[in-house]
Amino acid sequence: MRAIFLVDNGSLRPQATHNLRHVAASLSQQIGETVQAASLLHSNKIPAEEVDGIPAITLGPAAERSAEQGATEIIILPFFFGPSKALTGYLPERMATMQAHFPHVKVRVAQPLVDEQGDNDLRLAELLADNVRAKRPPGTKPRIALVDHGSPIPEVTAVRNRMAGQLSVLLGDDATCVVAASMERREGDEYRFNEPLLESLLDNPEFHTGSVILAMLFLSPGRHAGEGGDIADICHEAQQRHPGLTITTTQLAGEHPGIVDILHTRLRQALDGQRFLLEIPAIS
Repeated sequence: MRAIFLVDNGSLRPQATHNLRHVAASLSQQIGETVQAASLLHSNKIPAEEVDGIPAITLGPAAERSAEQGATEIIILPFFFGPSKALTGYLPERMATMQAHFPHVKVRVAQPLVDEQGDNDLRLAELLADNVRAKRPPGTKPRIALVDHGSPIPEVTAVRNRMAGQLSVLLGDDATCVVAASMERREGDEYRFNEPLLESLLDNPEFHTGSVILAMLFLSPGRHAGEGGDIADICHEAQQRHPGLTITTTQLAGEHPGIVDILHTRLRQALDGQRFLLEIPAIS
């Protein structure tokens, strides 16, 4: 018996849990098997009445509950763009805690949405292009800023840069340019790979007048990409500094229905043993 979990990092905002559950339900319908929505952290602190009266769950207790109910295999499908430390550090540690109580349970973690070592999959860039075109006024060639959160892991920022290159090719003459940017970064020269920051980009003379579309490389609404979040604040302040600047924000990547097809592929690859991020064998 196996249990499948669609797992995000977690948020205190109920909108993130709503989206994770929606995607998990769509994927469940597509594969004909239950996919449970769970977060690594935070979401269990959301009041149940804000998430349809059903408490949000975190992966550790949810995996242990599945093991108690007879699961001998846990499949984790990351709702992440790249191999963040949450997946390569915290997740194995938490699953080791679970295995201390249920040593017969094995764990397999699928690849994140962008598999840098896999086939050249353009589907994420294509849905980003869909989102941009939905916001592009006919006959215009706006500047595009592909924006992610920012990461201390170069491999995750490499995903951002790869998506910007693919998006530029797919949009072609529909855009003046496509530039990658991050919402924030840690202090120190060792994290300069996140540059440019969105705030700095919007002060650039090539960007601070005319129409700019933010292609949102975020998965779910939350403190950063949600209504009234950090991205909205950065854009509002930039437009206050530059009255000739008009910023339009796309739908989030994780809200596009095409995200389910990518997740389905990553899940099938893990289930078939073709490609996966990591595996934690049963202890006994």
